[in-house]
Amino acid sequence: MWEEADITAGHGSRVPVHPVSPGAALTCATPVKWRALKDVLLSATATHKLSRLITKDPVTSPLRAPFTVFEGQEGPAELKEEVRGHGARKAVGELITCPFCLDLWVATGLMAGFIYLPRATRLAVDTLAVLAGADLLQFAYSLLQEQEQEQEQEQEQEQEQEQEQEQS
Repeated sequence: MWEEADITAGHGSRVPVHPVSPGAALTCATPVKWRALKDVLLSATATHKLSRLITKDPVTSPLRAPFTVFEGQEGPAELKEEVRGHGARKAVGELITCPFCLDLWVATGLMAGFIYLPRATRLAVDTLAVLAGADLLQFAYSLLQEQEQEQEQEQEQEQEQEQEQEQS
């Protein structure tokens, strides 16, 4: 009674459609559209995270070392590195220090992965997206801690000022 339609989300999944009712294809295609939208959002997040990981993270600095010179910290858990060399060495250095430049290649690799290795790619994309979410939570936590410390310092300063005024 149910058949598999050729409605796909670009990764080989099929949606069951009732052959008798023509409207069923539209209603059953909705989950596929949401899944495709979810894949695009998760892929964008994973692309961002992997590009930042490759281009800025201290953990991957040994991979960038032949093409870059360390200059210091650029942000929380990020390094600033200058490209060195000429020709191909400089071109590779430019690519692996620029997250915006690397995004295109990471996204292309992920899309090829969805075609040829969909399960492994989905696992990698989900992992990177979870990691990006965890990073956001870490930044939010750090921000809250900084705000709390600033408030405590302000309160201590106010108390010191009050004590000075009482003494004079």
